[in-house]
Amino acid sequence: MEQGNECELLIVGGGPAGYAAALYGARASLDTVVLEQGMPGGQIATSDEIDNYPGIPHIGGAEIGQRMQEHAEEAGARTVYGMATAISPAEIGFSVQLGDRSITAGAVVAAMGATPRPGGFEGEDAFRGRGVSYCATCDGMFYRGKRVFVIGGGNTAVEEALYLSRIADRVTMVVRRDEFRASRGAVQRLGERGNIDVRLLTSIVRIEGQTFIERIAFRDNRTGEVSVEAFDPGSVGIFVATGQVPQTELVSGLVDLAPDGGIVTDDAMATRTPGLFAAGDIRSKGLRQVVTAAADGAIAATSAYRYLEGRL
Repeated sequence: MEQGNECELLIVGGGPAGYAAALYGARASLDTVVLEQGMPGGQIATSDEIDNYPGIPHIGGAEIGQRMQEHAEEAGARTVYGMATAISPAEIGFSVQLGDRSITAGAVVAAMGATPRPGGFEGEDAFRGRGVSYCATCDGMFYRGKRVFVIGGGNTAVEEALYLSRIADRVTMVVRRDEFRASRGAVQRLGERGNIDVRLLTSIVRIEGQTFIERIAFRDNRTGEVSVEAFDPGSVGIFVATGQVPQTELVSGLVDLAPDGGIVTDDAMATRTPGLFAAGDIRSKGLRQVVTAAADGAIAATSAYRYLEGRL
């Protein structure tokens, strides 16, 4: 870091929560640093379009991520690229290990987000990247004119299916329950696409093949019966959209975790460790969206400012 290895507020993660926290921290005149291991925006950078962020309809995920970074940096925040390997309490504040060096900070906002939850079927790991994907906007182009299955019944799964319907020849949603968890509006949009069909009460239990997927075993969750469908190698893909796993490993000994795996915080985004705050998808929460992540970040940075000023 050009200005030394110390700062007042360190934010681990450069997604919407991280850069919202950076903006509010910098505007509060805190020496604010964002530690990001990839590209700005986090997971939204892989989204083709964001259309539910208030006031900014129909914007690409990578673009809104870049705008958030630029806004925070214009306010005075700095971005350091690298991967944190450990976060631990220090004599004053925290020490964050980064490669062969460390950064000390008076307060930390954990905004590492979440990663896709595995589908849990046999063969998933073996065919990862060779027929199994977790990001339609990343890998959808490889399935132009082909057959794809989308696993999941939430809003993310519906969005993946809608995106893929513009690329693939046919999209089949595989939903293990007897109904969607997605919003009514999202489900209604499925019916407007002629190449999307839905299999309720169905799970994929196994995939097989040589280099690429050649056989998919489906289970009828009503009867338990398993049937196998065959495909030409390279003609089919499976997109897993079954939820997110909060990335809490770096702070696992410093926070309490809820049953959903997210960090437990109070309304100020404070964890059980003084000076450590959490924001965004890493928290235990009912709605994981860009707007809620940004709100978390704003609250976390404001709370961190008050903590550093001795007001908490």
